[in-house]
Amino acid sequence: MGNCLFSQGGDDLSLLNDSEGGSLPGEPPPPYQHTPPGPVFHPTPGESRSASQLTEEEQIRIAQRIGLIQHLPKGVFNPGSDPSEKKVKECVICMMDFEYGDPIRFLPCLHIYHLDCIDTWLMRSFTCPSCMEPVDAALLSSYETN
Repeated sequence: MGNCLFSQGGDDLSLLNDSEGGSLPGEPPPPYQHTPPGPVFHPTPGESRSASQLTEEEQIRIAQRIGLIQHLPKGVFNPGSDPSEKKVKECVICMMDFEYGDPIRFLPCLHIYHLDCIDTWLMRSFTCPSCMEPVDAALLSSYETN
């Protein structure tokens, strides 16, 4: 049995050196240049833009949304000691099981999610991912009753 990938040329360094942007043998590779992108926001569903590309009105709306998200209660996942409370629960956004001590956020509809998962979700869509209840309407009505 032989190696069907064996080539008479020896190694594949010649292929690497012939590619665009490669360095010659013995020379160090070109320096890695990566500019980290700024934060990306979603002014409307299905649209993503960096902060520098947003209009003033969009920036105000996003700031208001961030403020509302921060008013939602958060906590730490604790399944409790009662066997009926030890049901396997998972975050429906990332599909990962909750583990003891995970930071979670509670929505007005009483659904819970990982803090990072739901905060990212709510920046795109201000509805509960499970029941599609609008989160902002529930928040605003709770402010009016208090």
